[in-house]
Amino acid sequence: MRISDDITDKKLDSITLFLTESEAVQLKSYLEQFLEKPKDEGLHFHLSSADYQKEVTVCIYTPENIKMLHPRAQKLILEDK
Repeated sequence: MRISDDITDKKLDSITLFLTESEAVQLKSYLEQFLEKPKDEGLHFHLSSADYQKEVTVCIYTPENIKMLHPRAQKLILEDK
């Protein structure tokens, strides 16, 4: 697992997500859909608040698809040991 702050472009080691029940249901649905489709069909999805003012982007990476990620993401993953 790697966590980054998109504003400062720095890595984070710990976060807390406070989700509403409907957001948790949406996250579960997105994860289920994501894991059922071929691994070369997209690497991420966005979970937004009801007012679209907040967003969590979830990326799933493998050694095979890491090169498809943004260079900043590749650096974070490869250099964070």
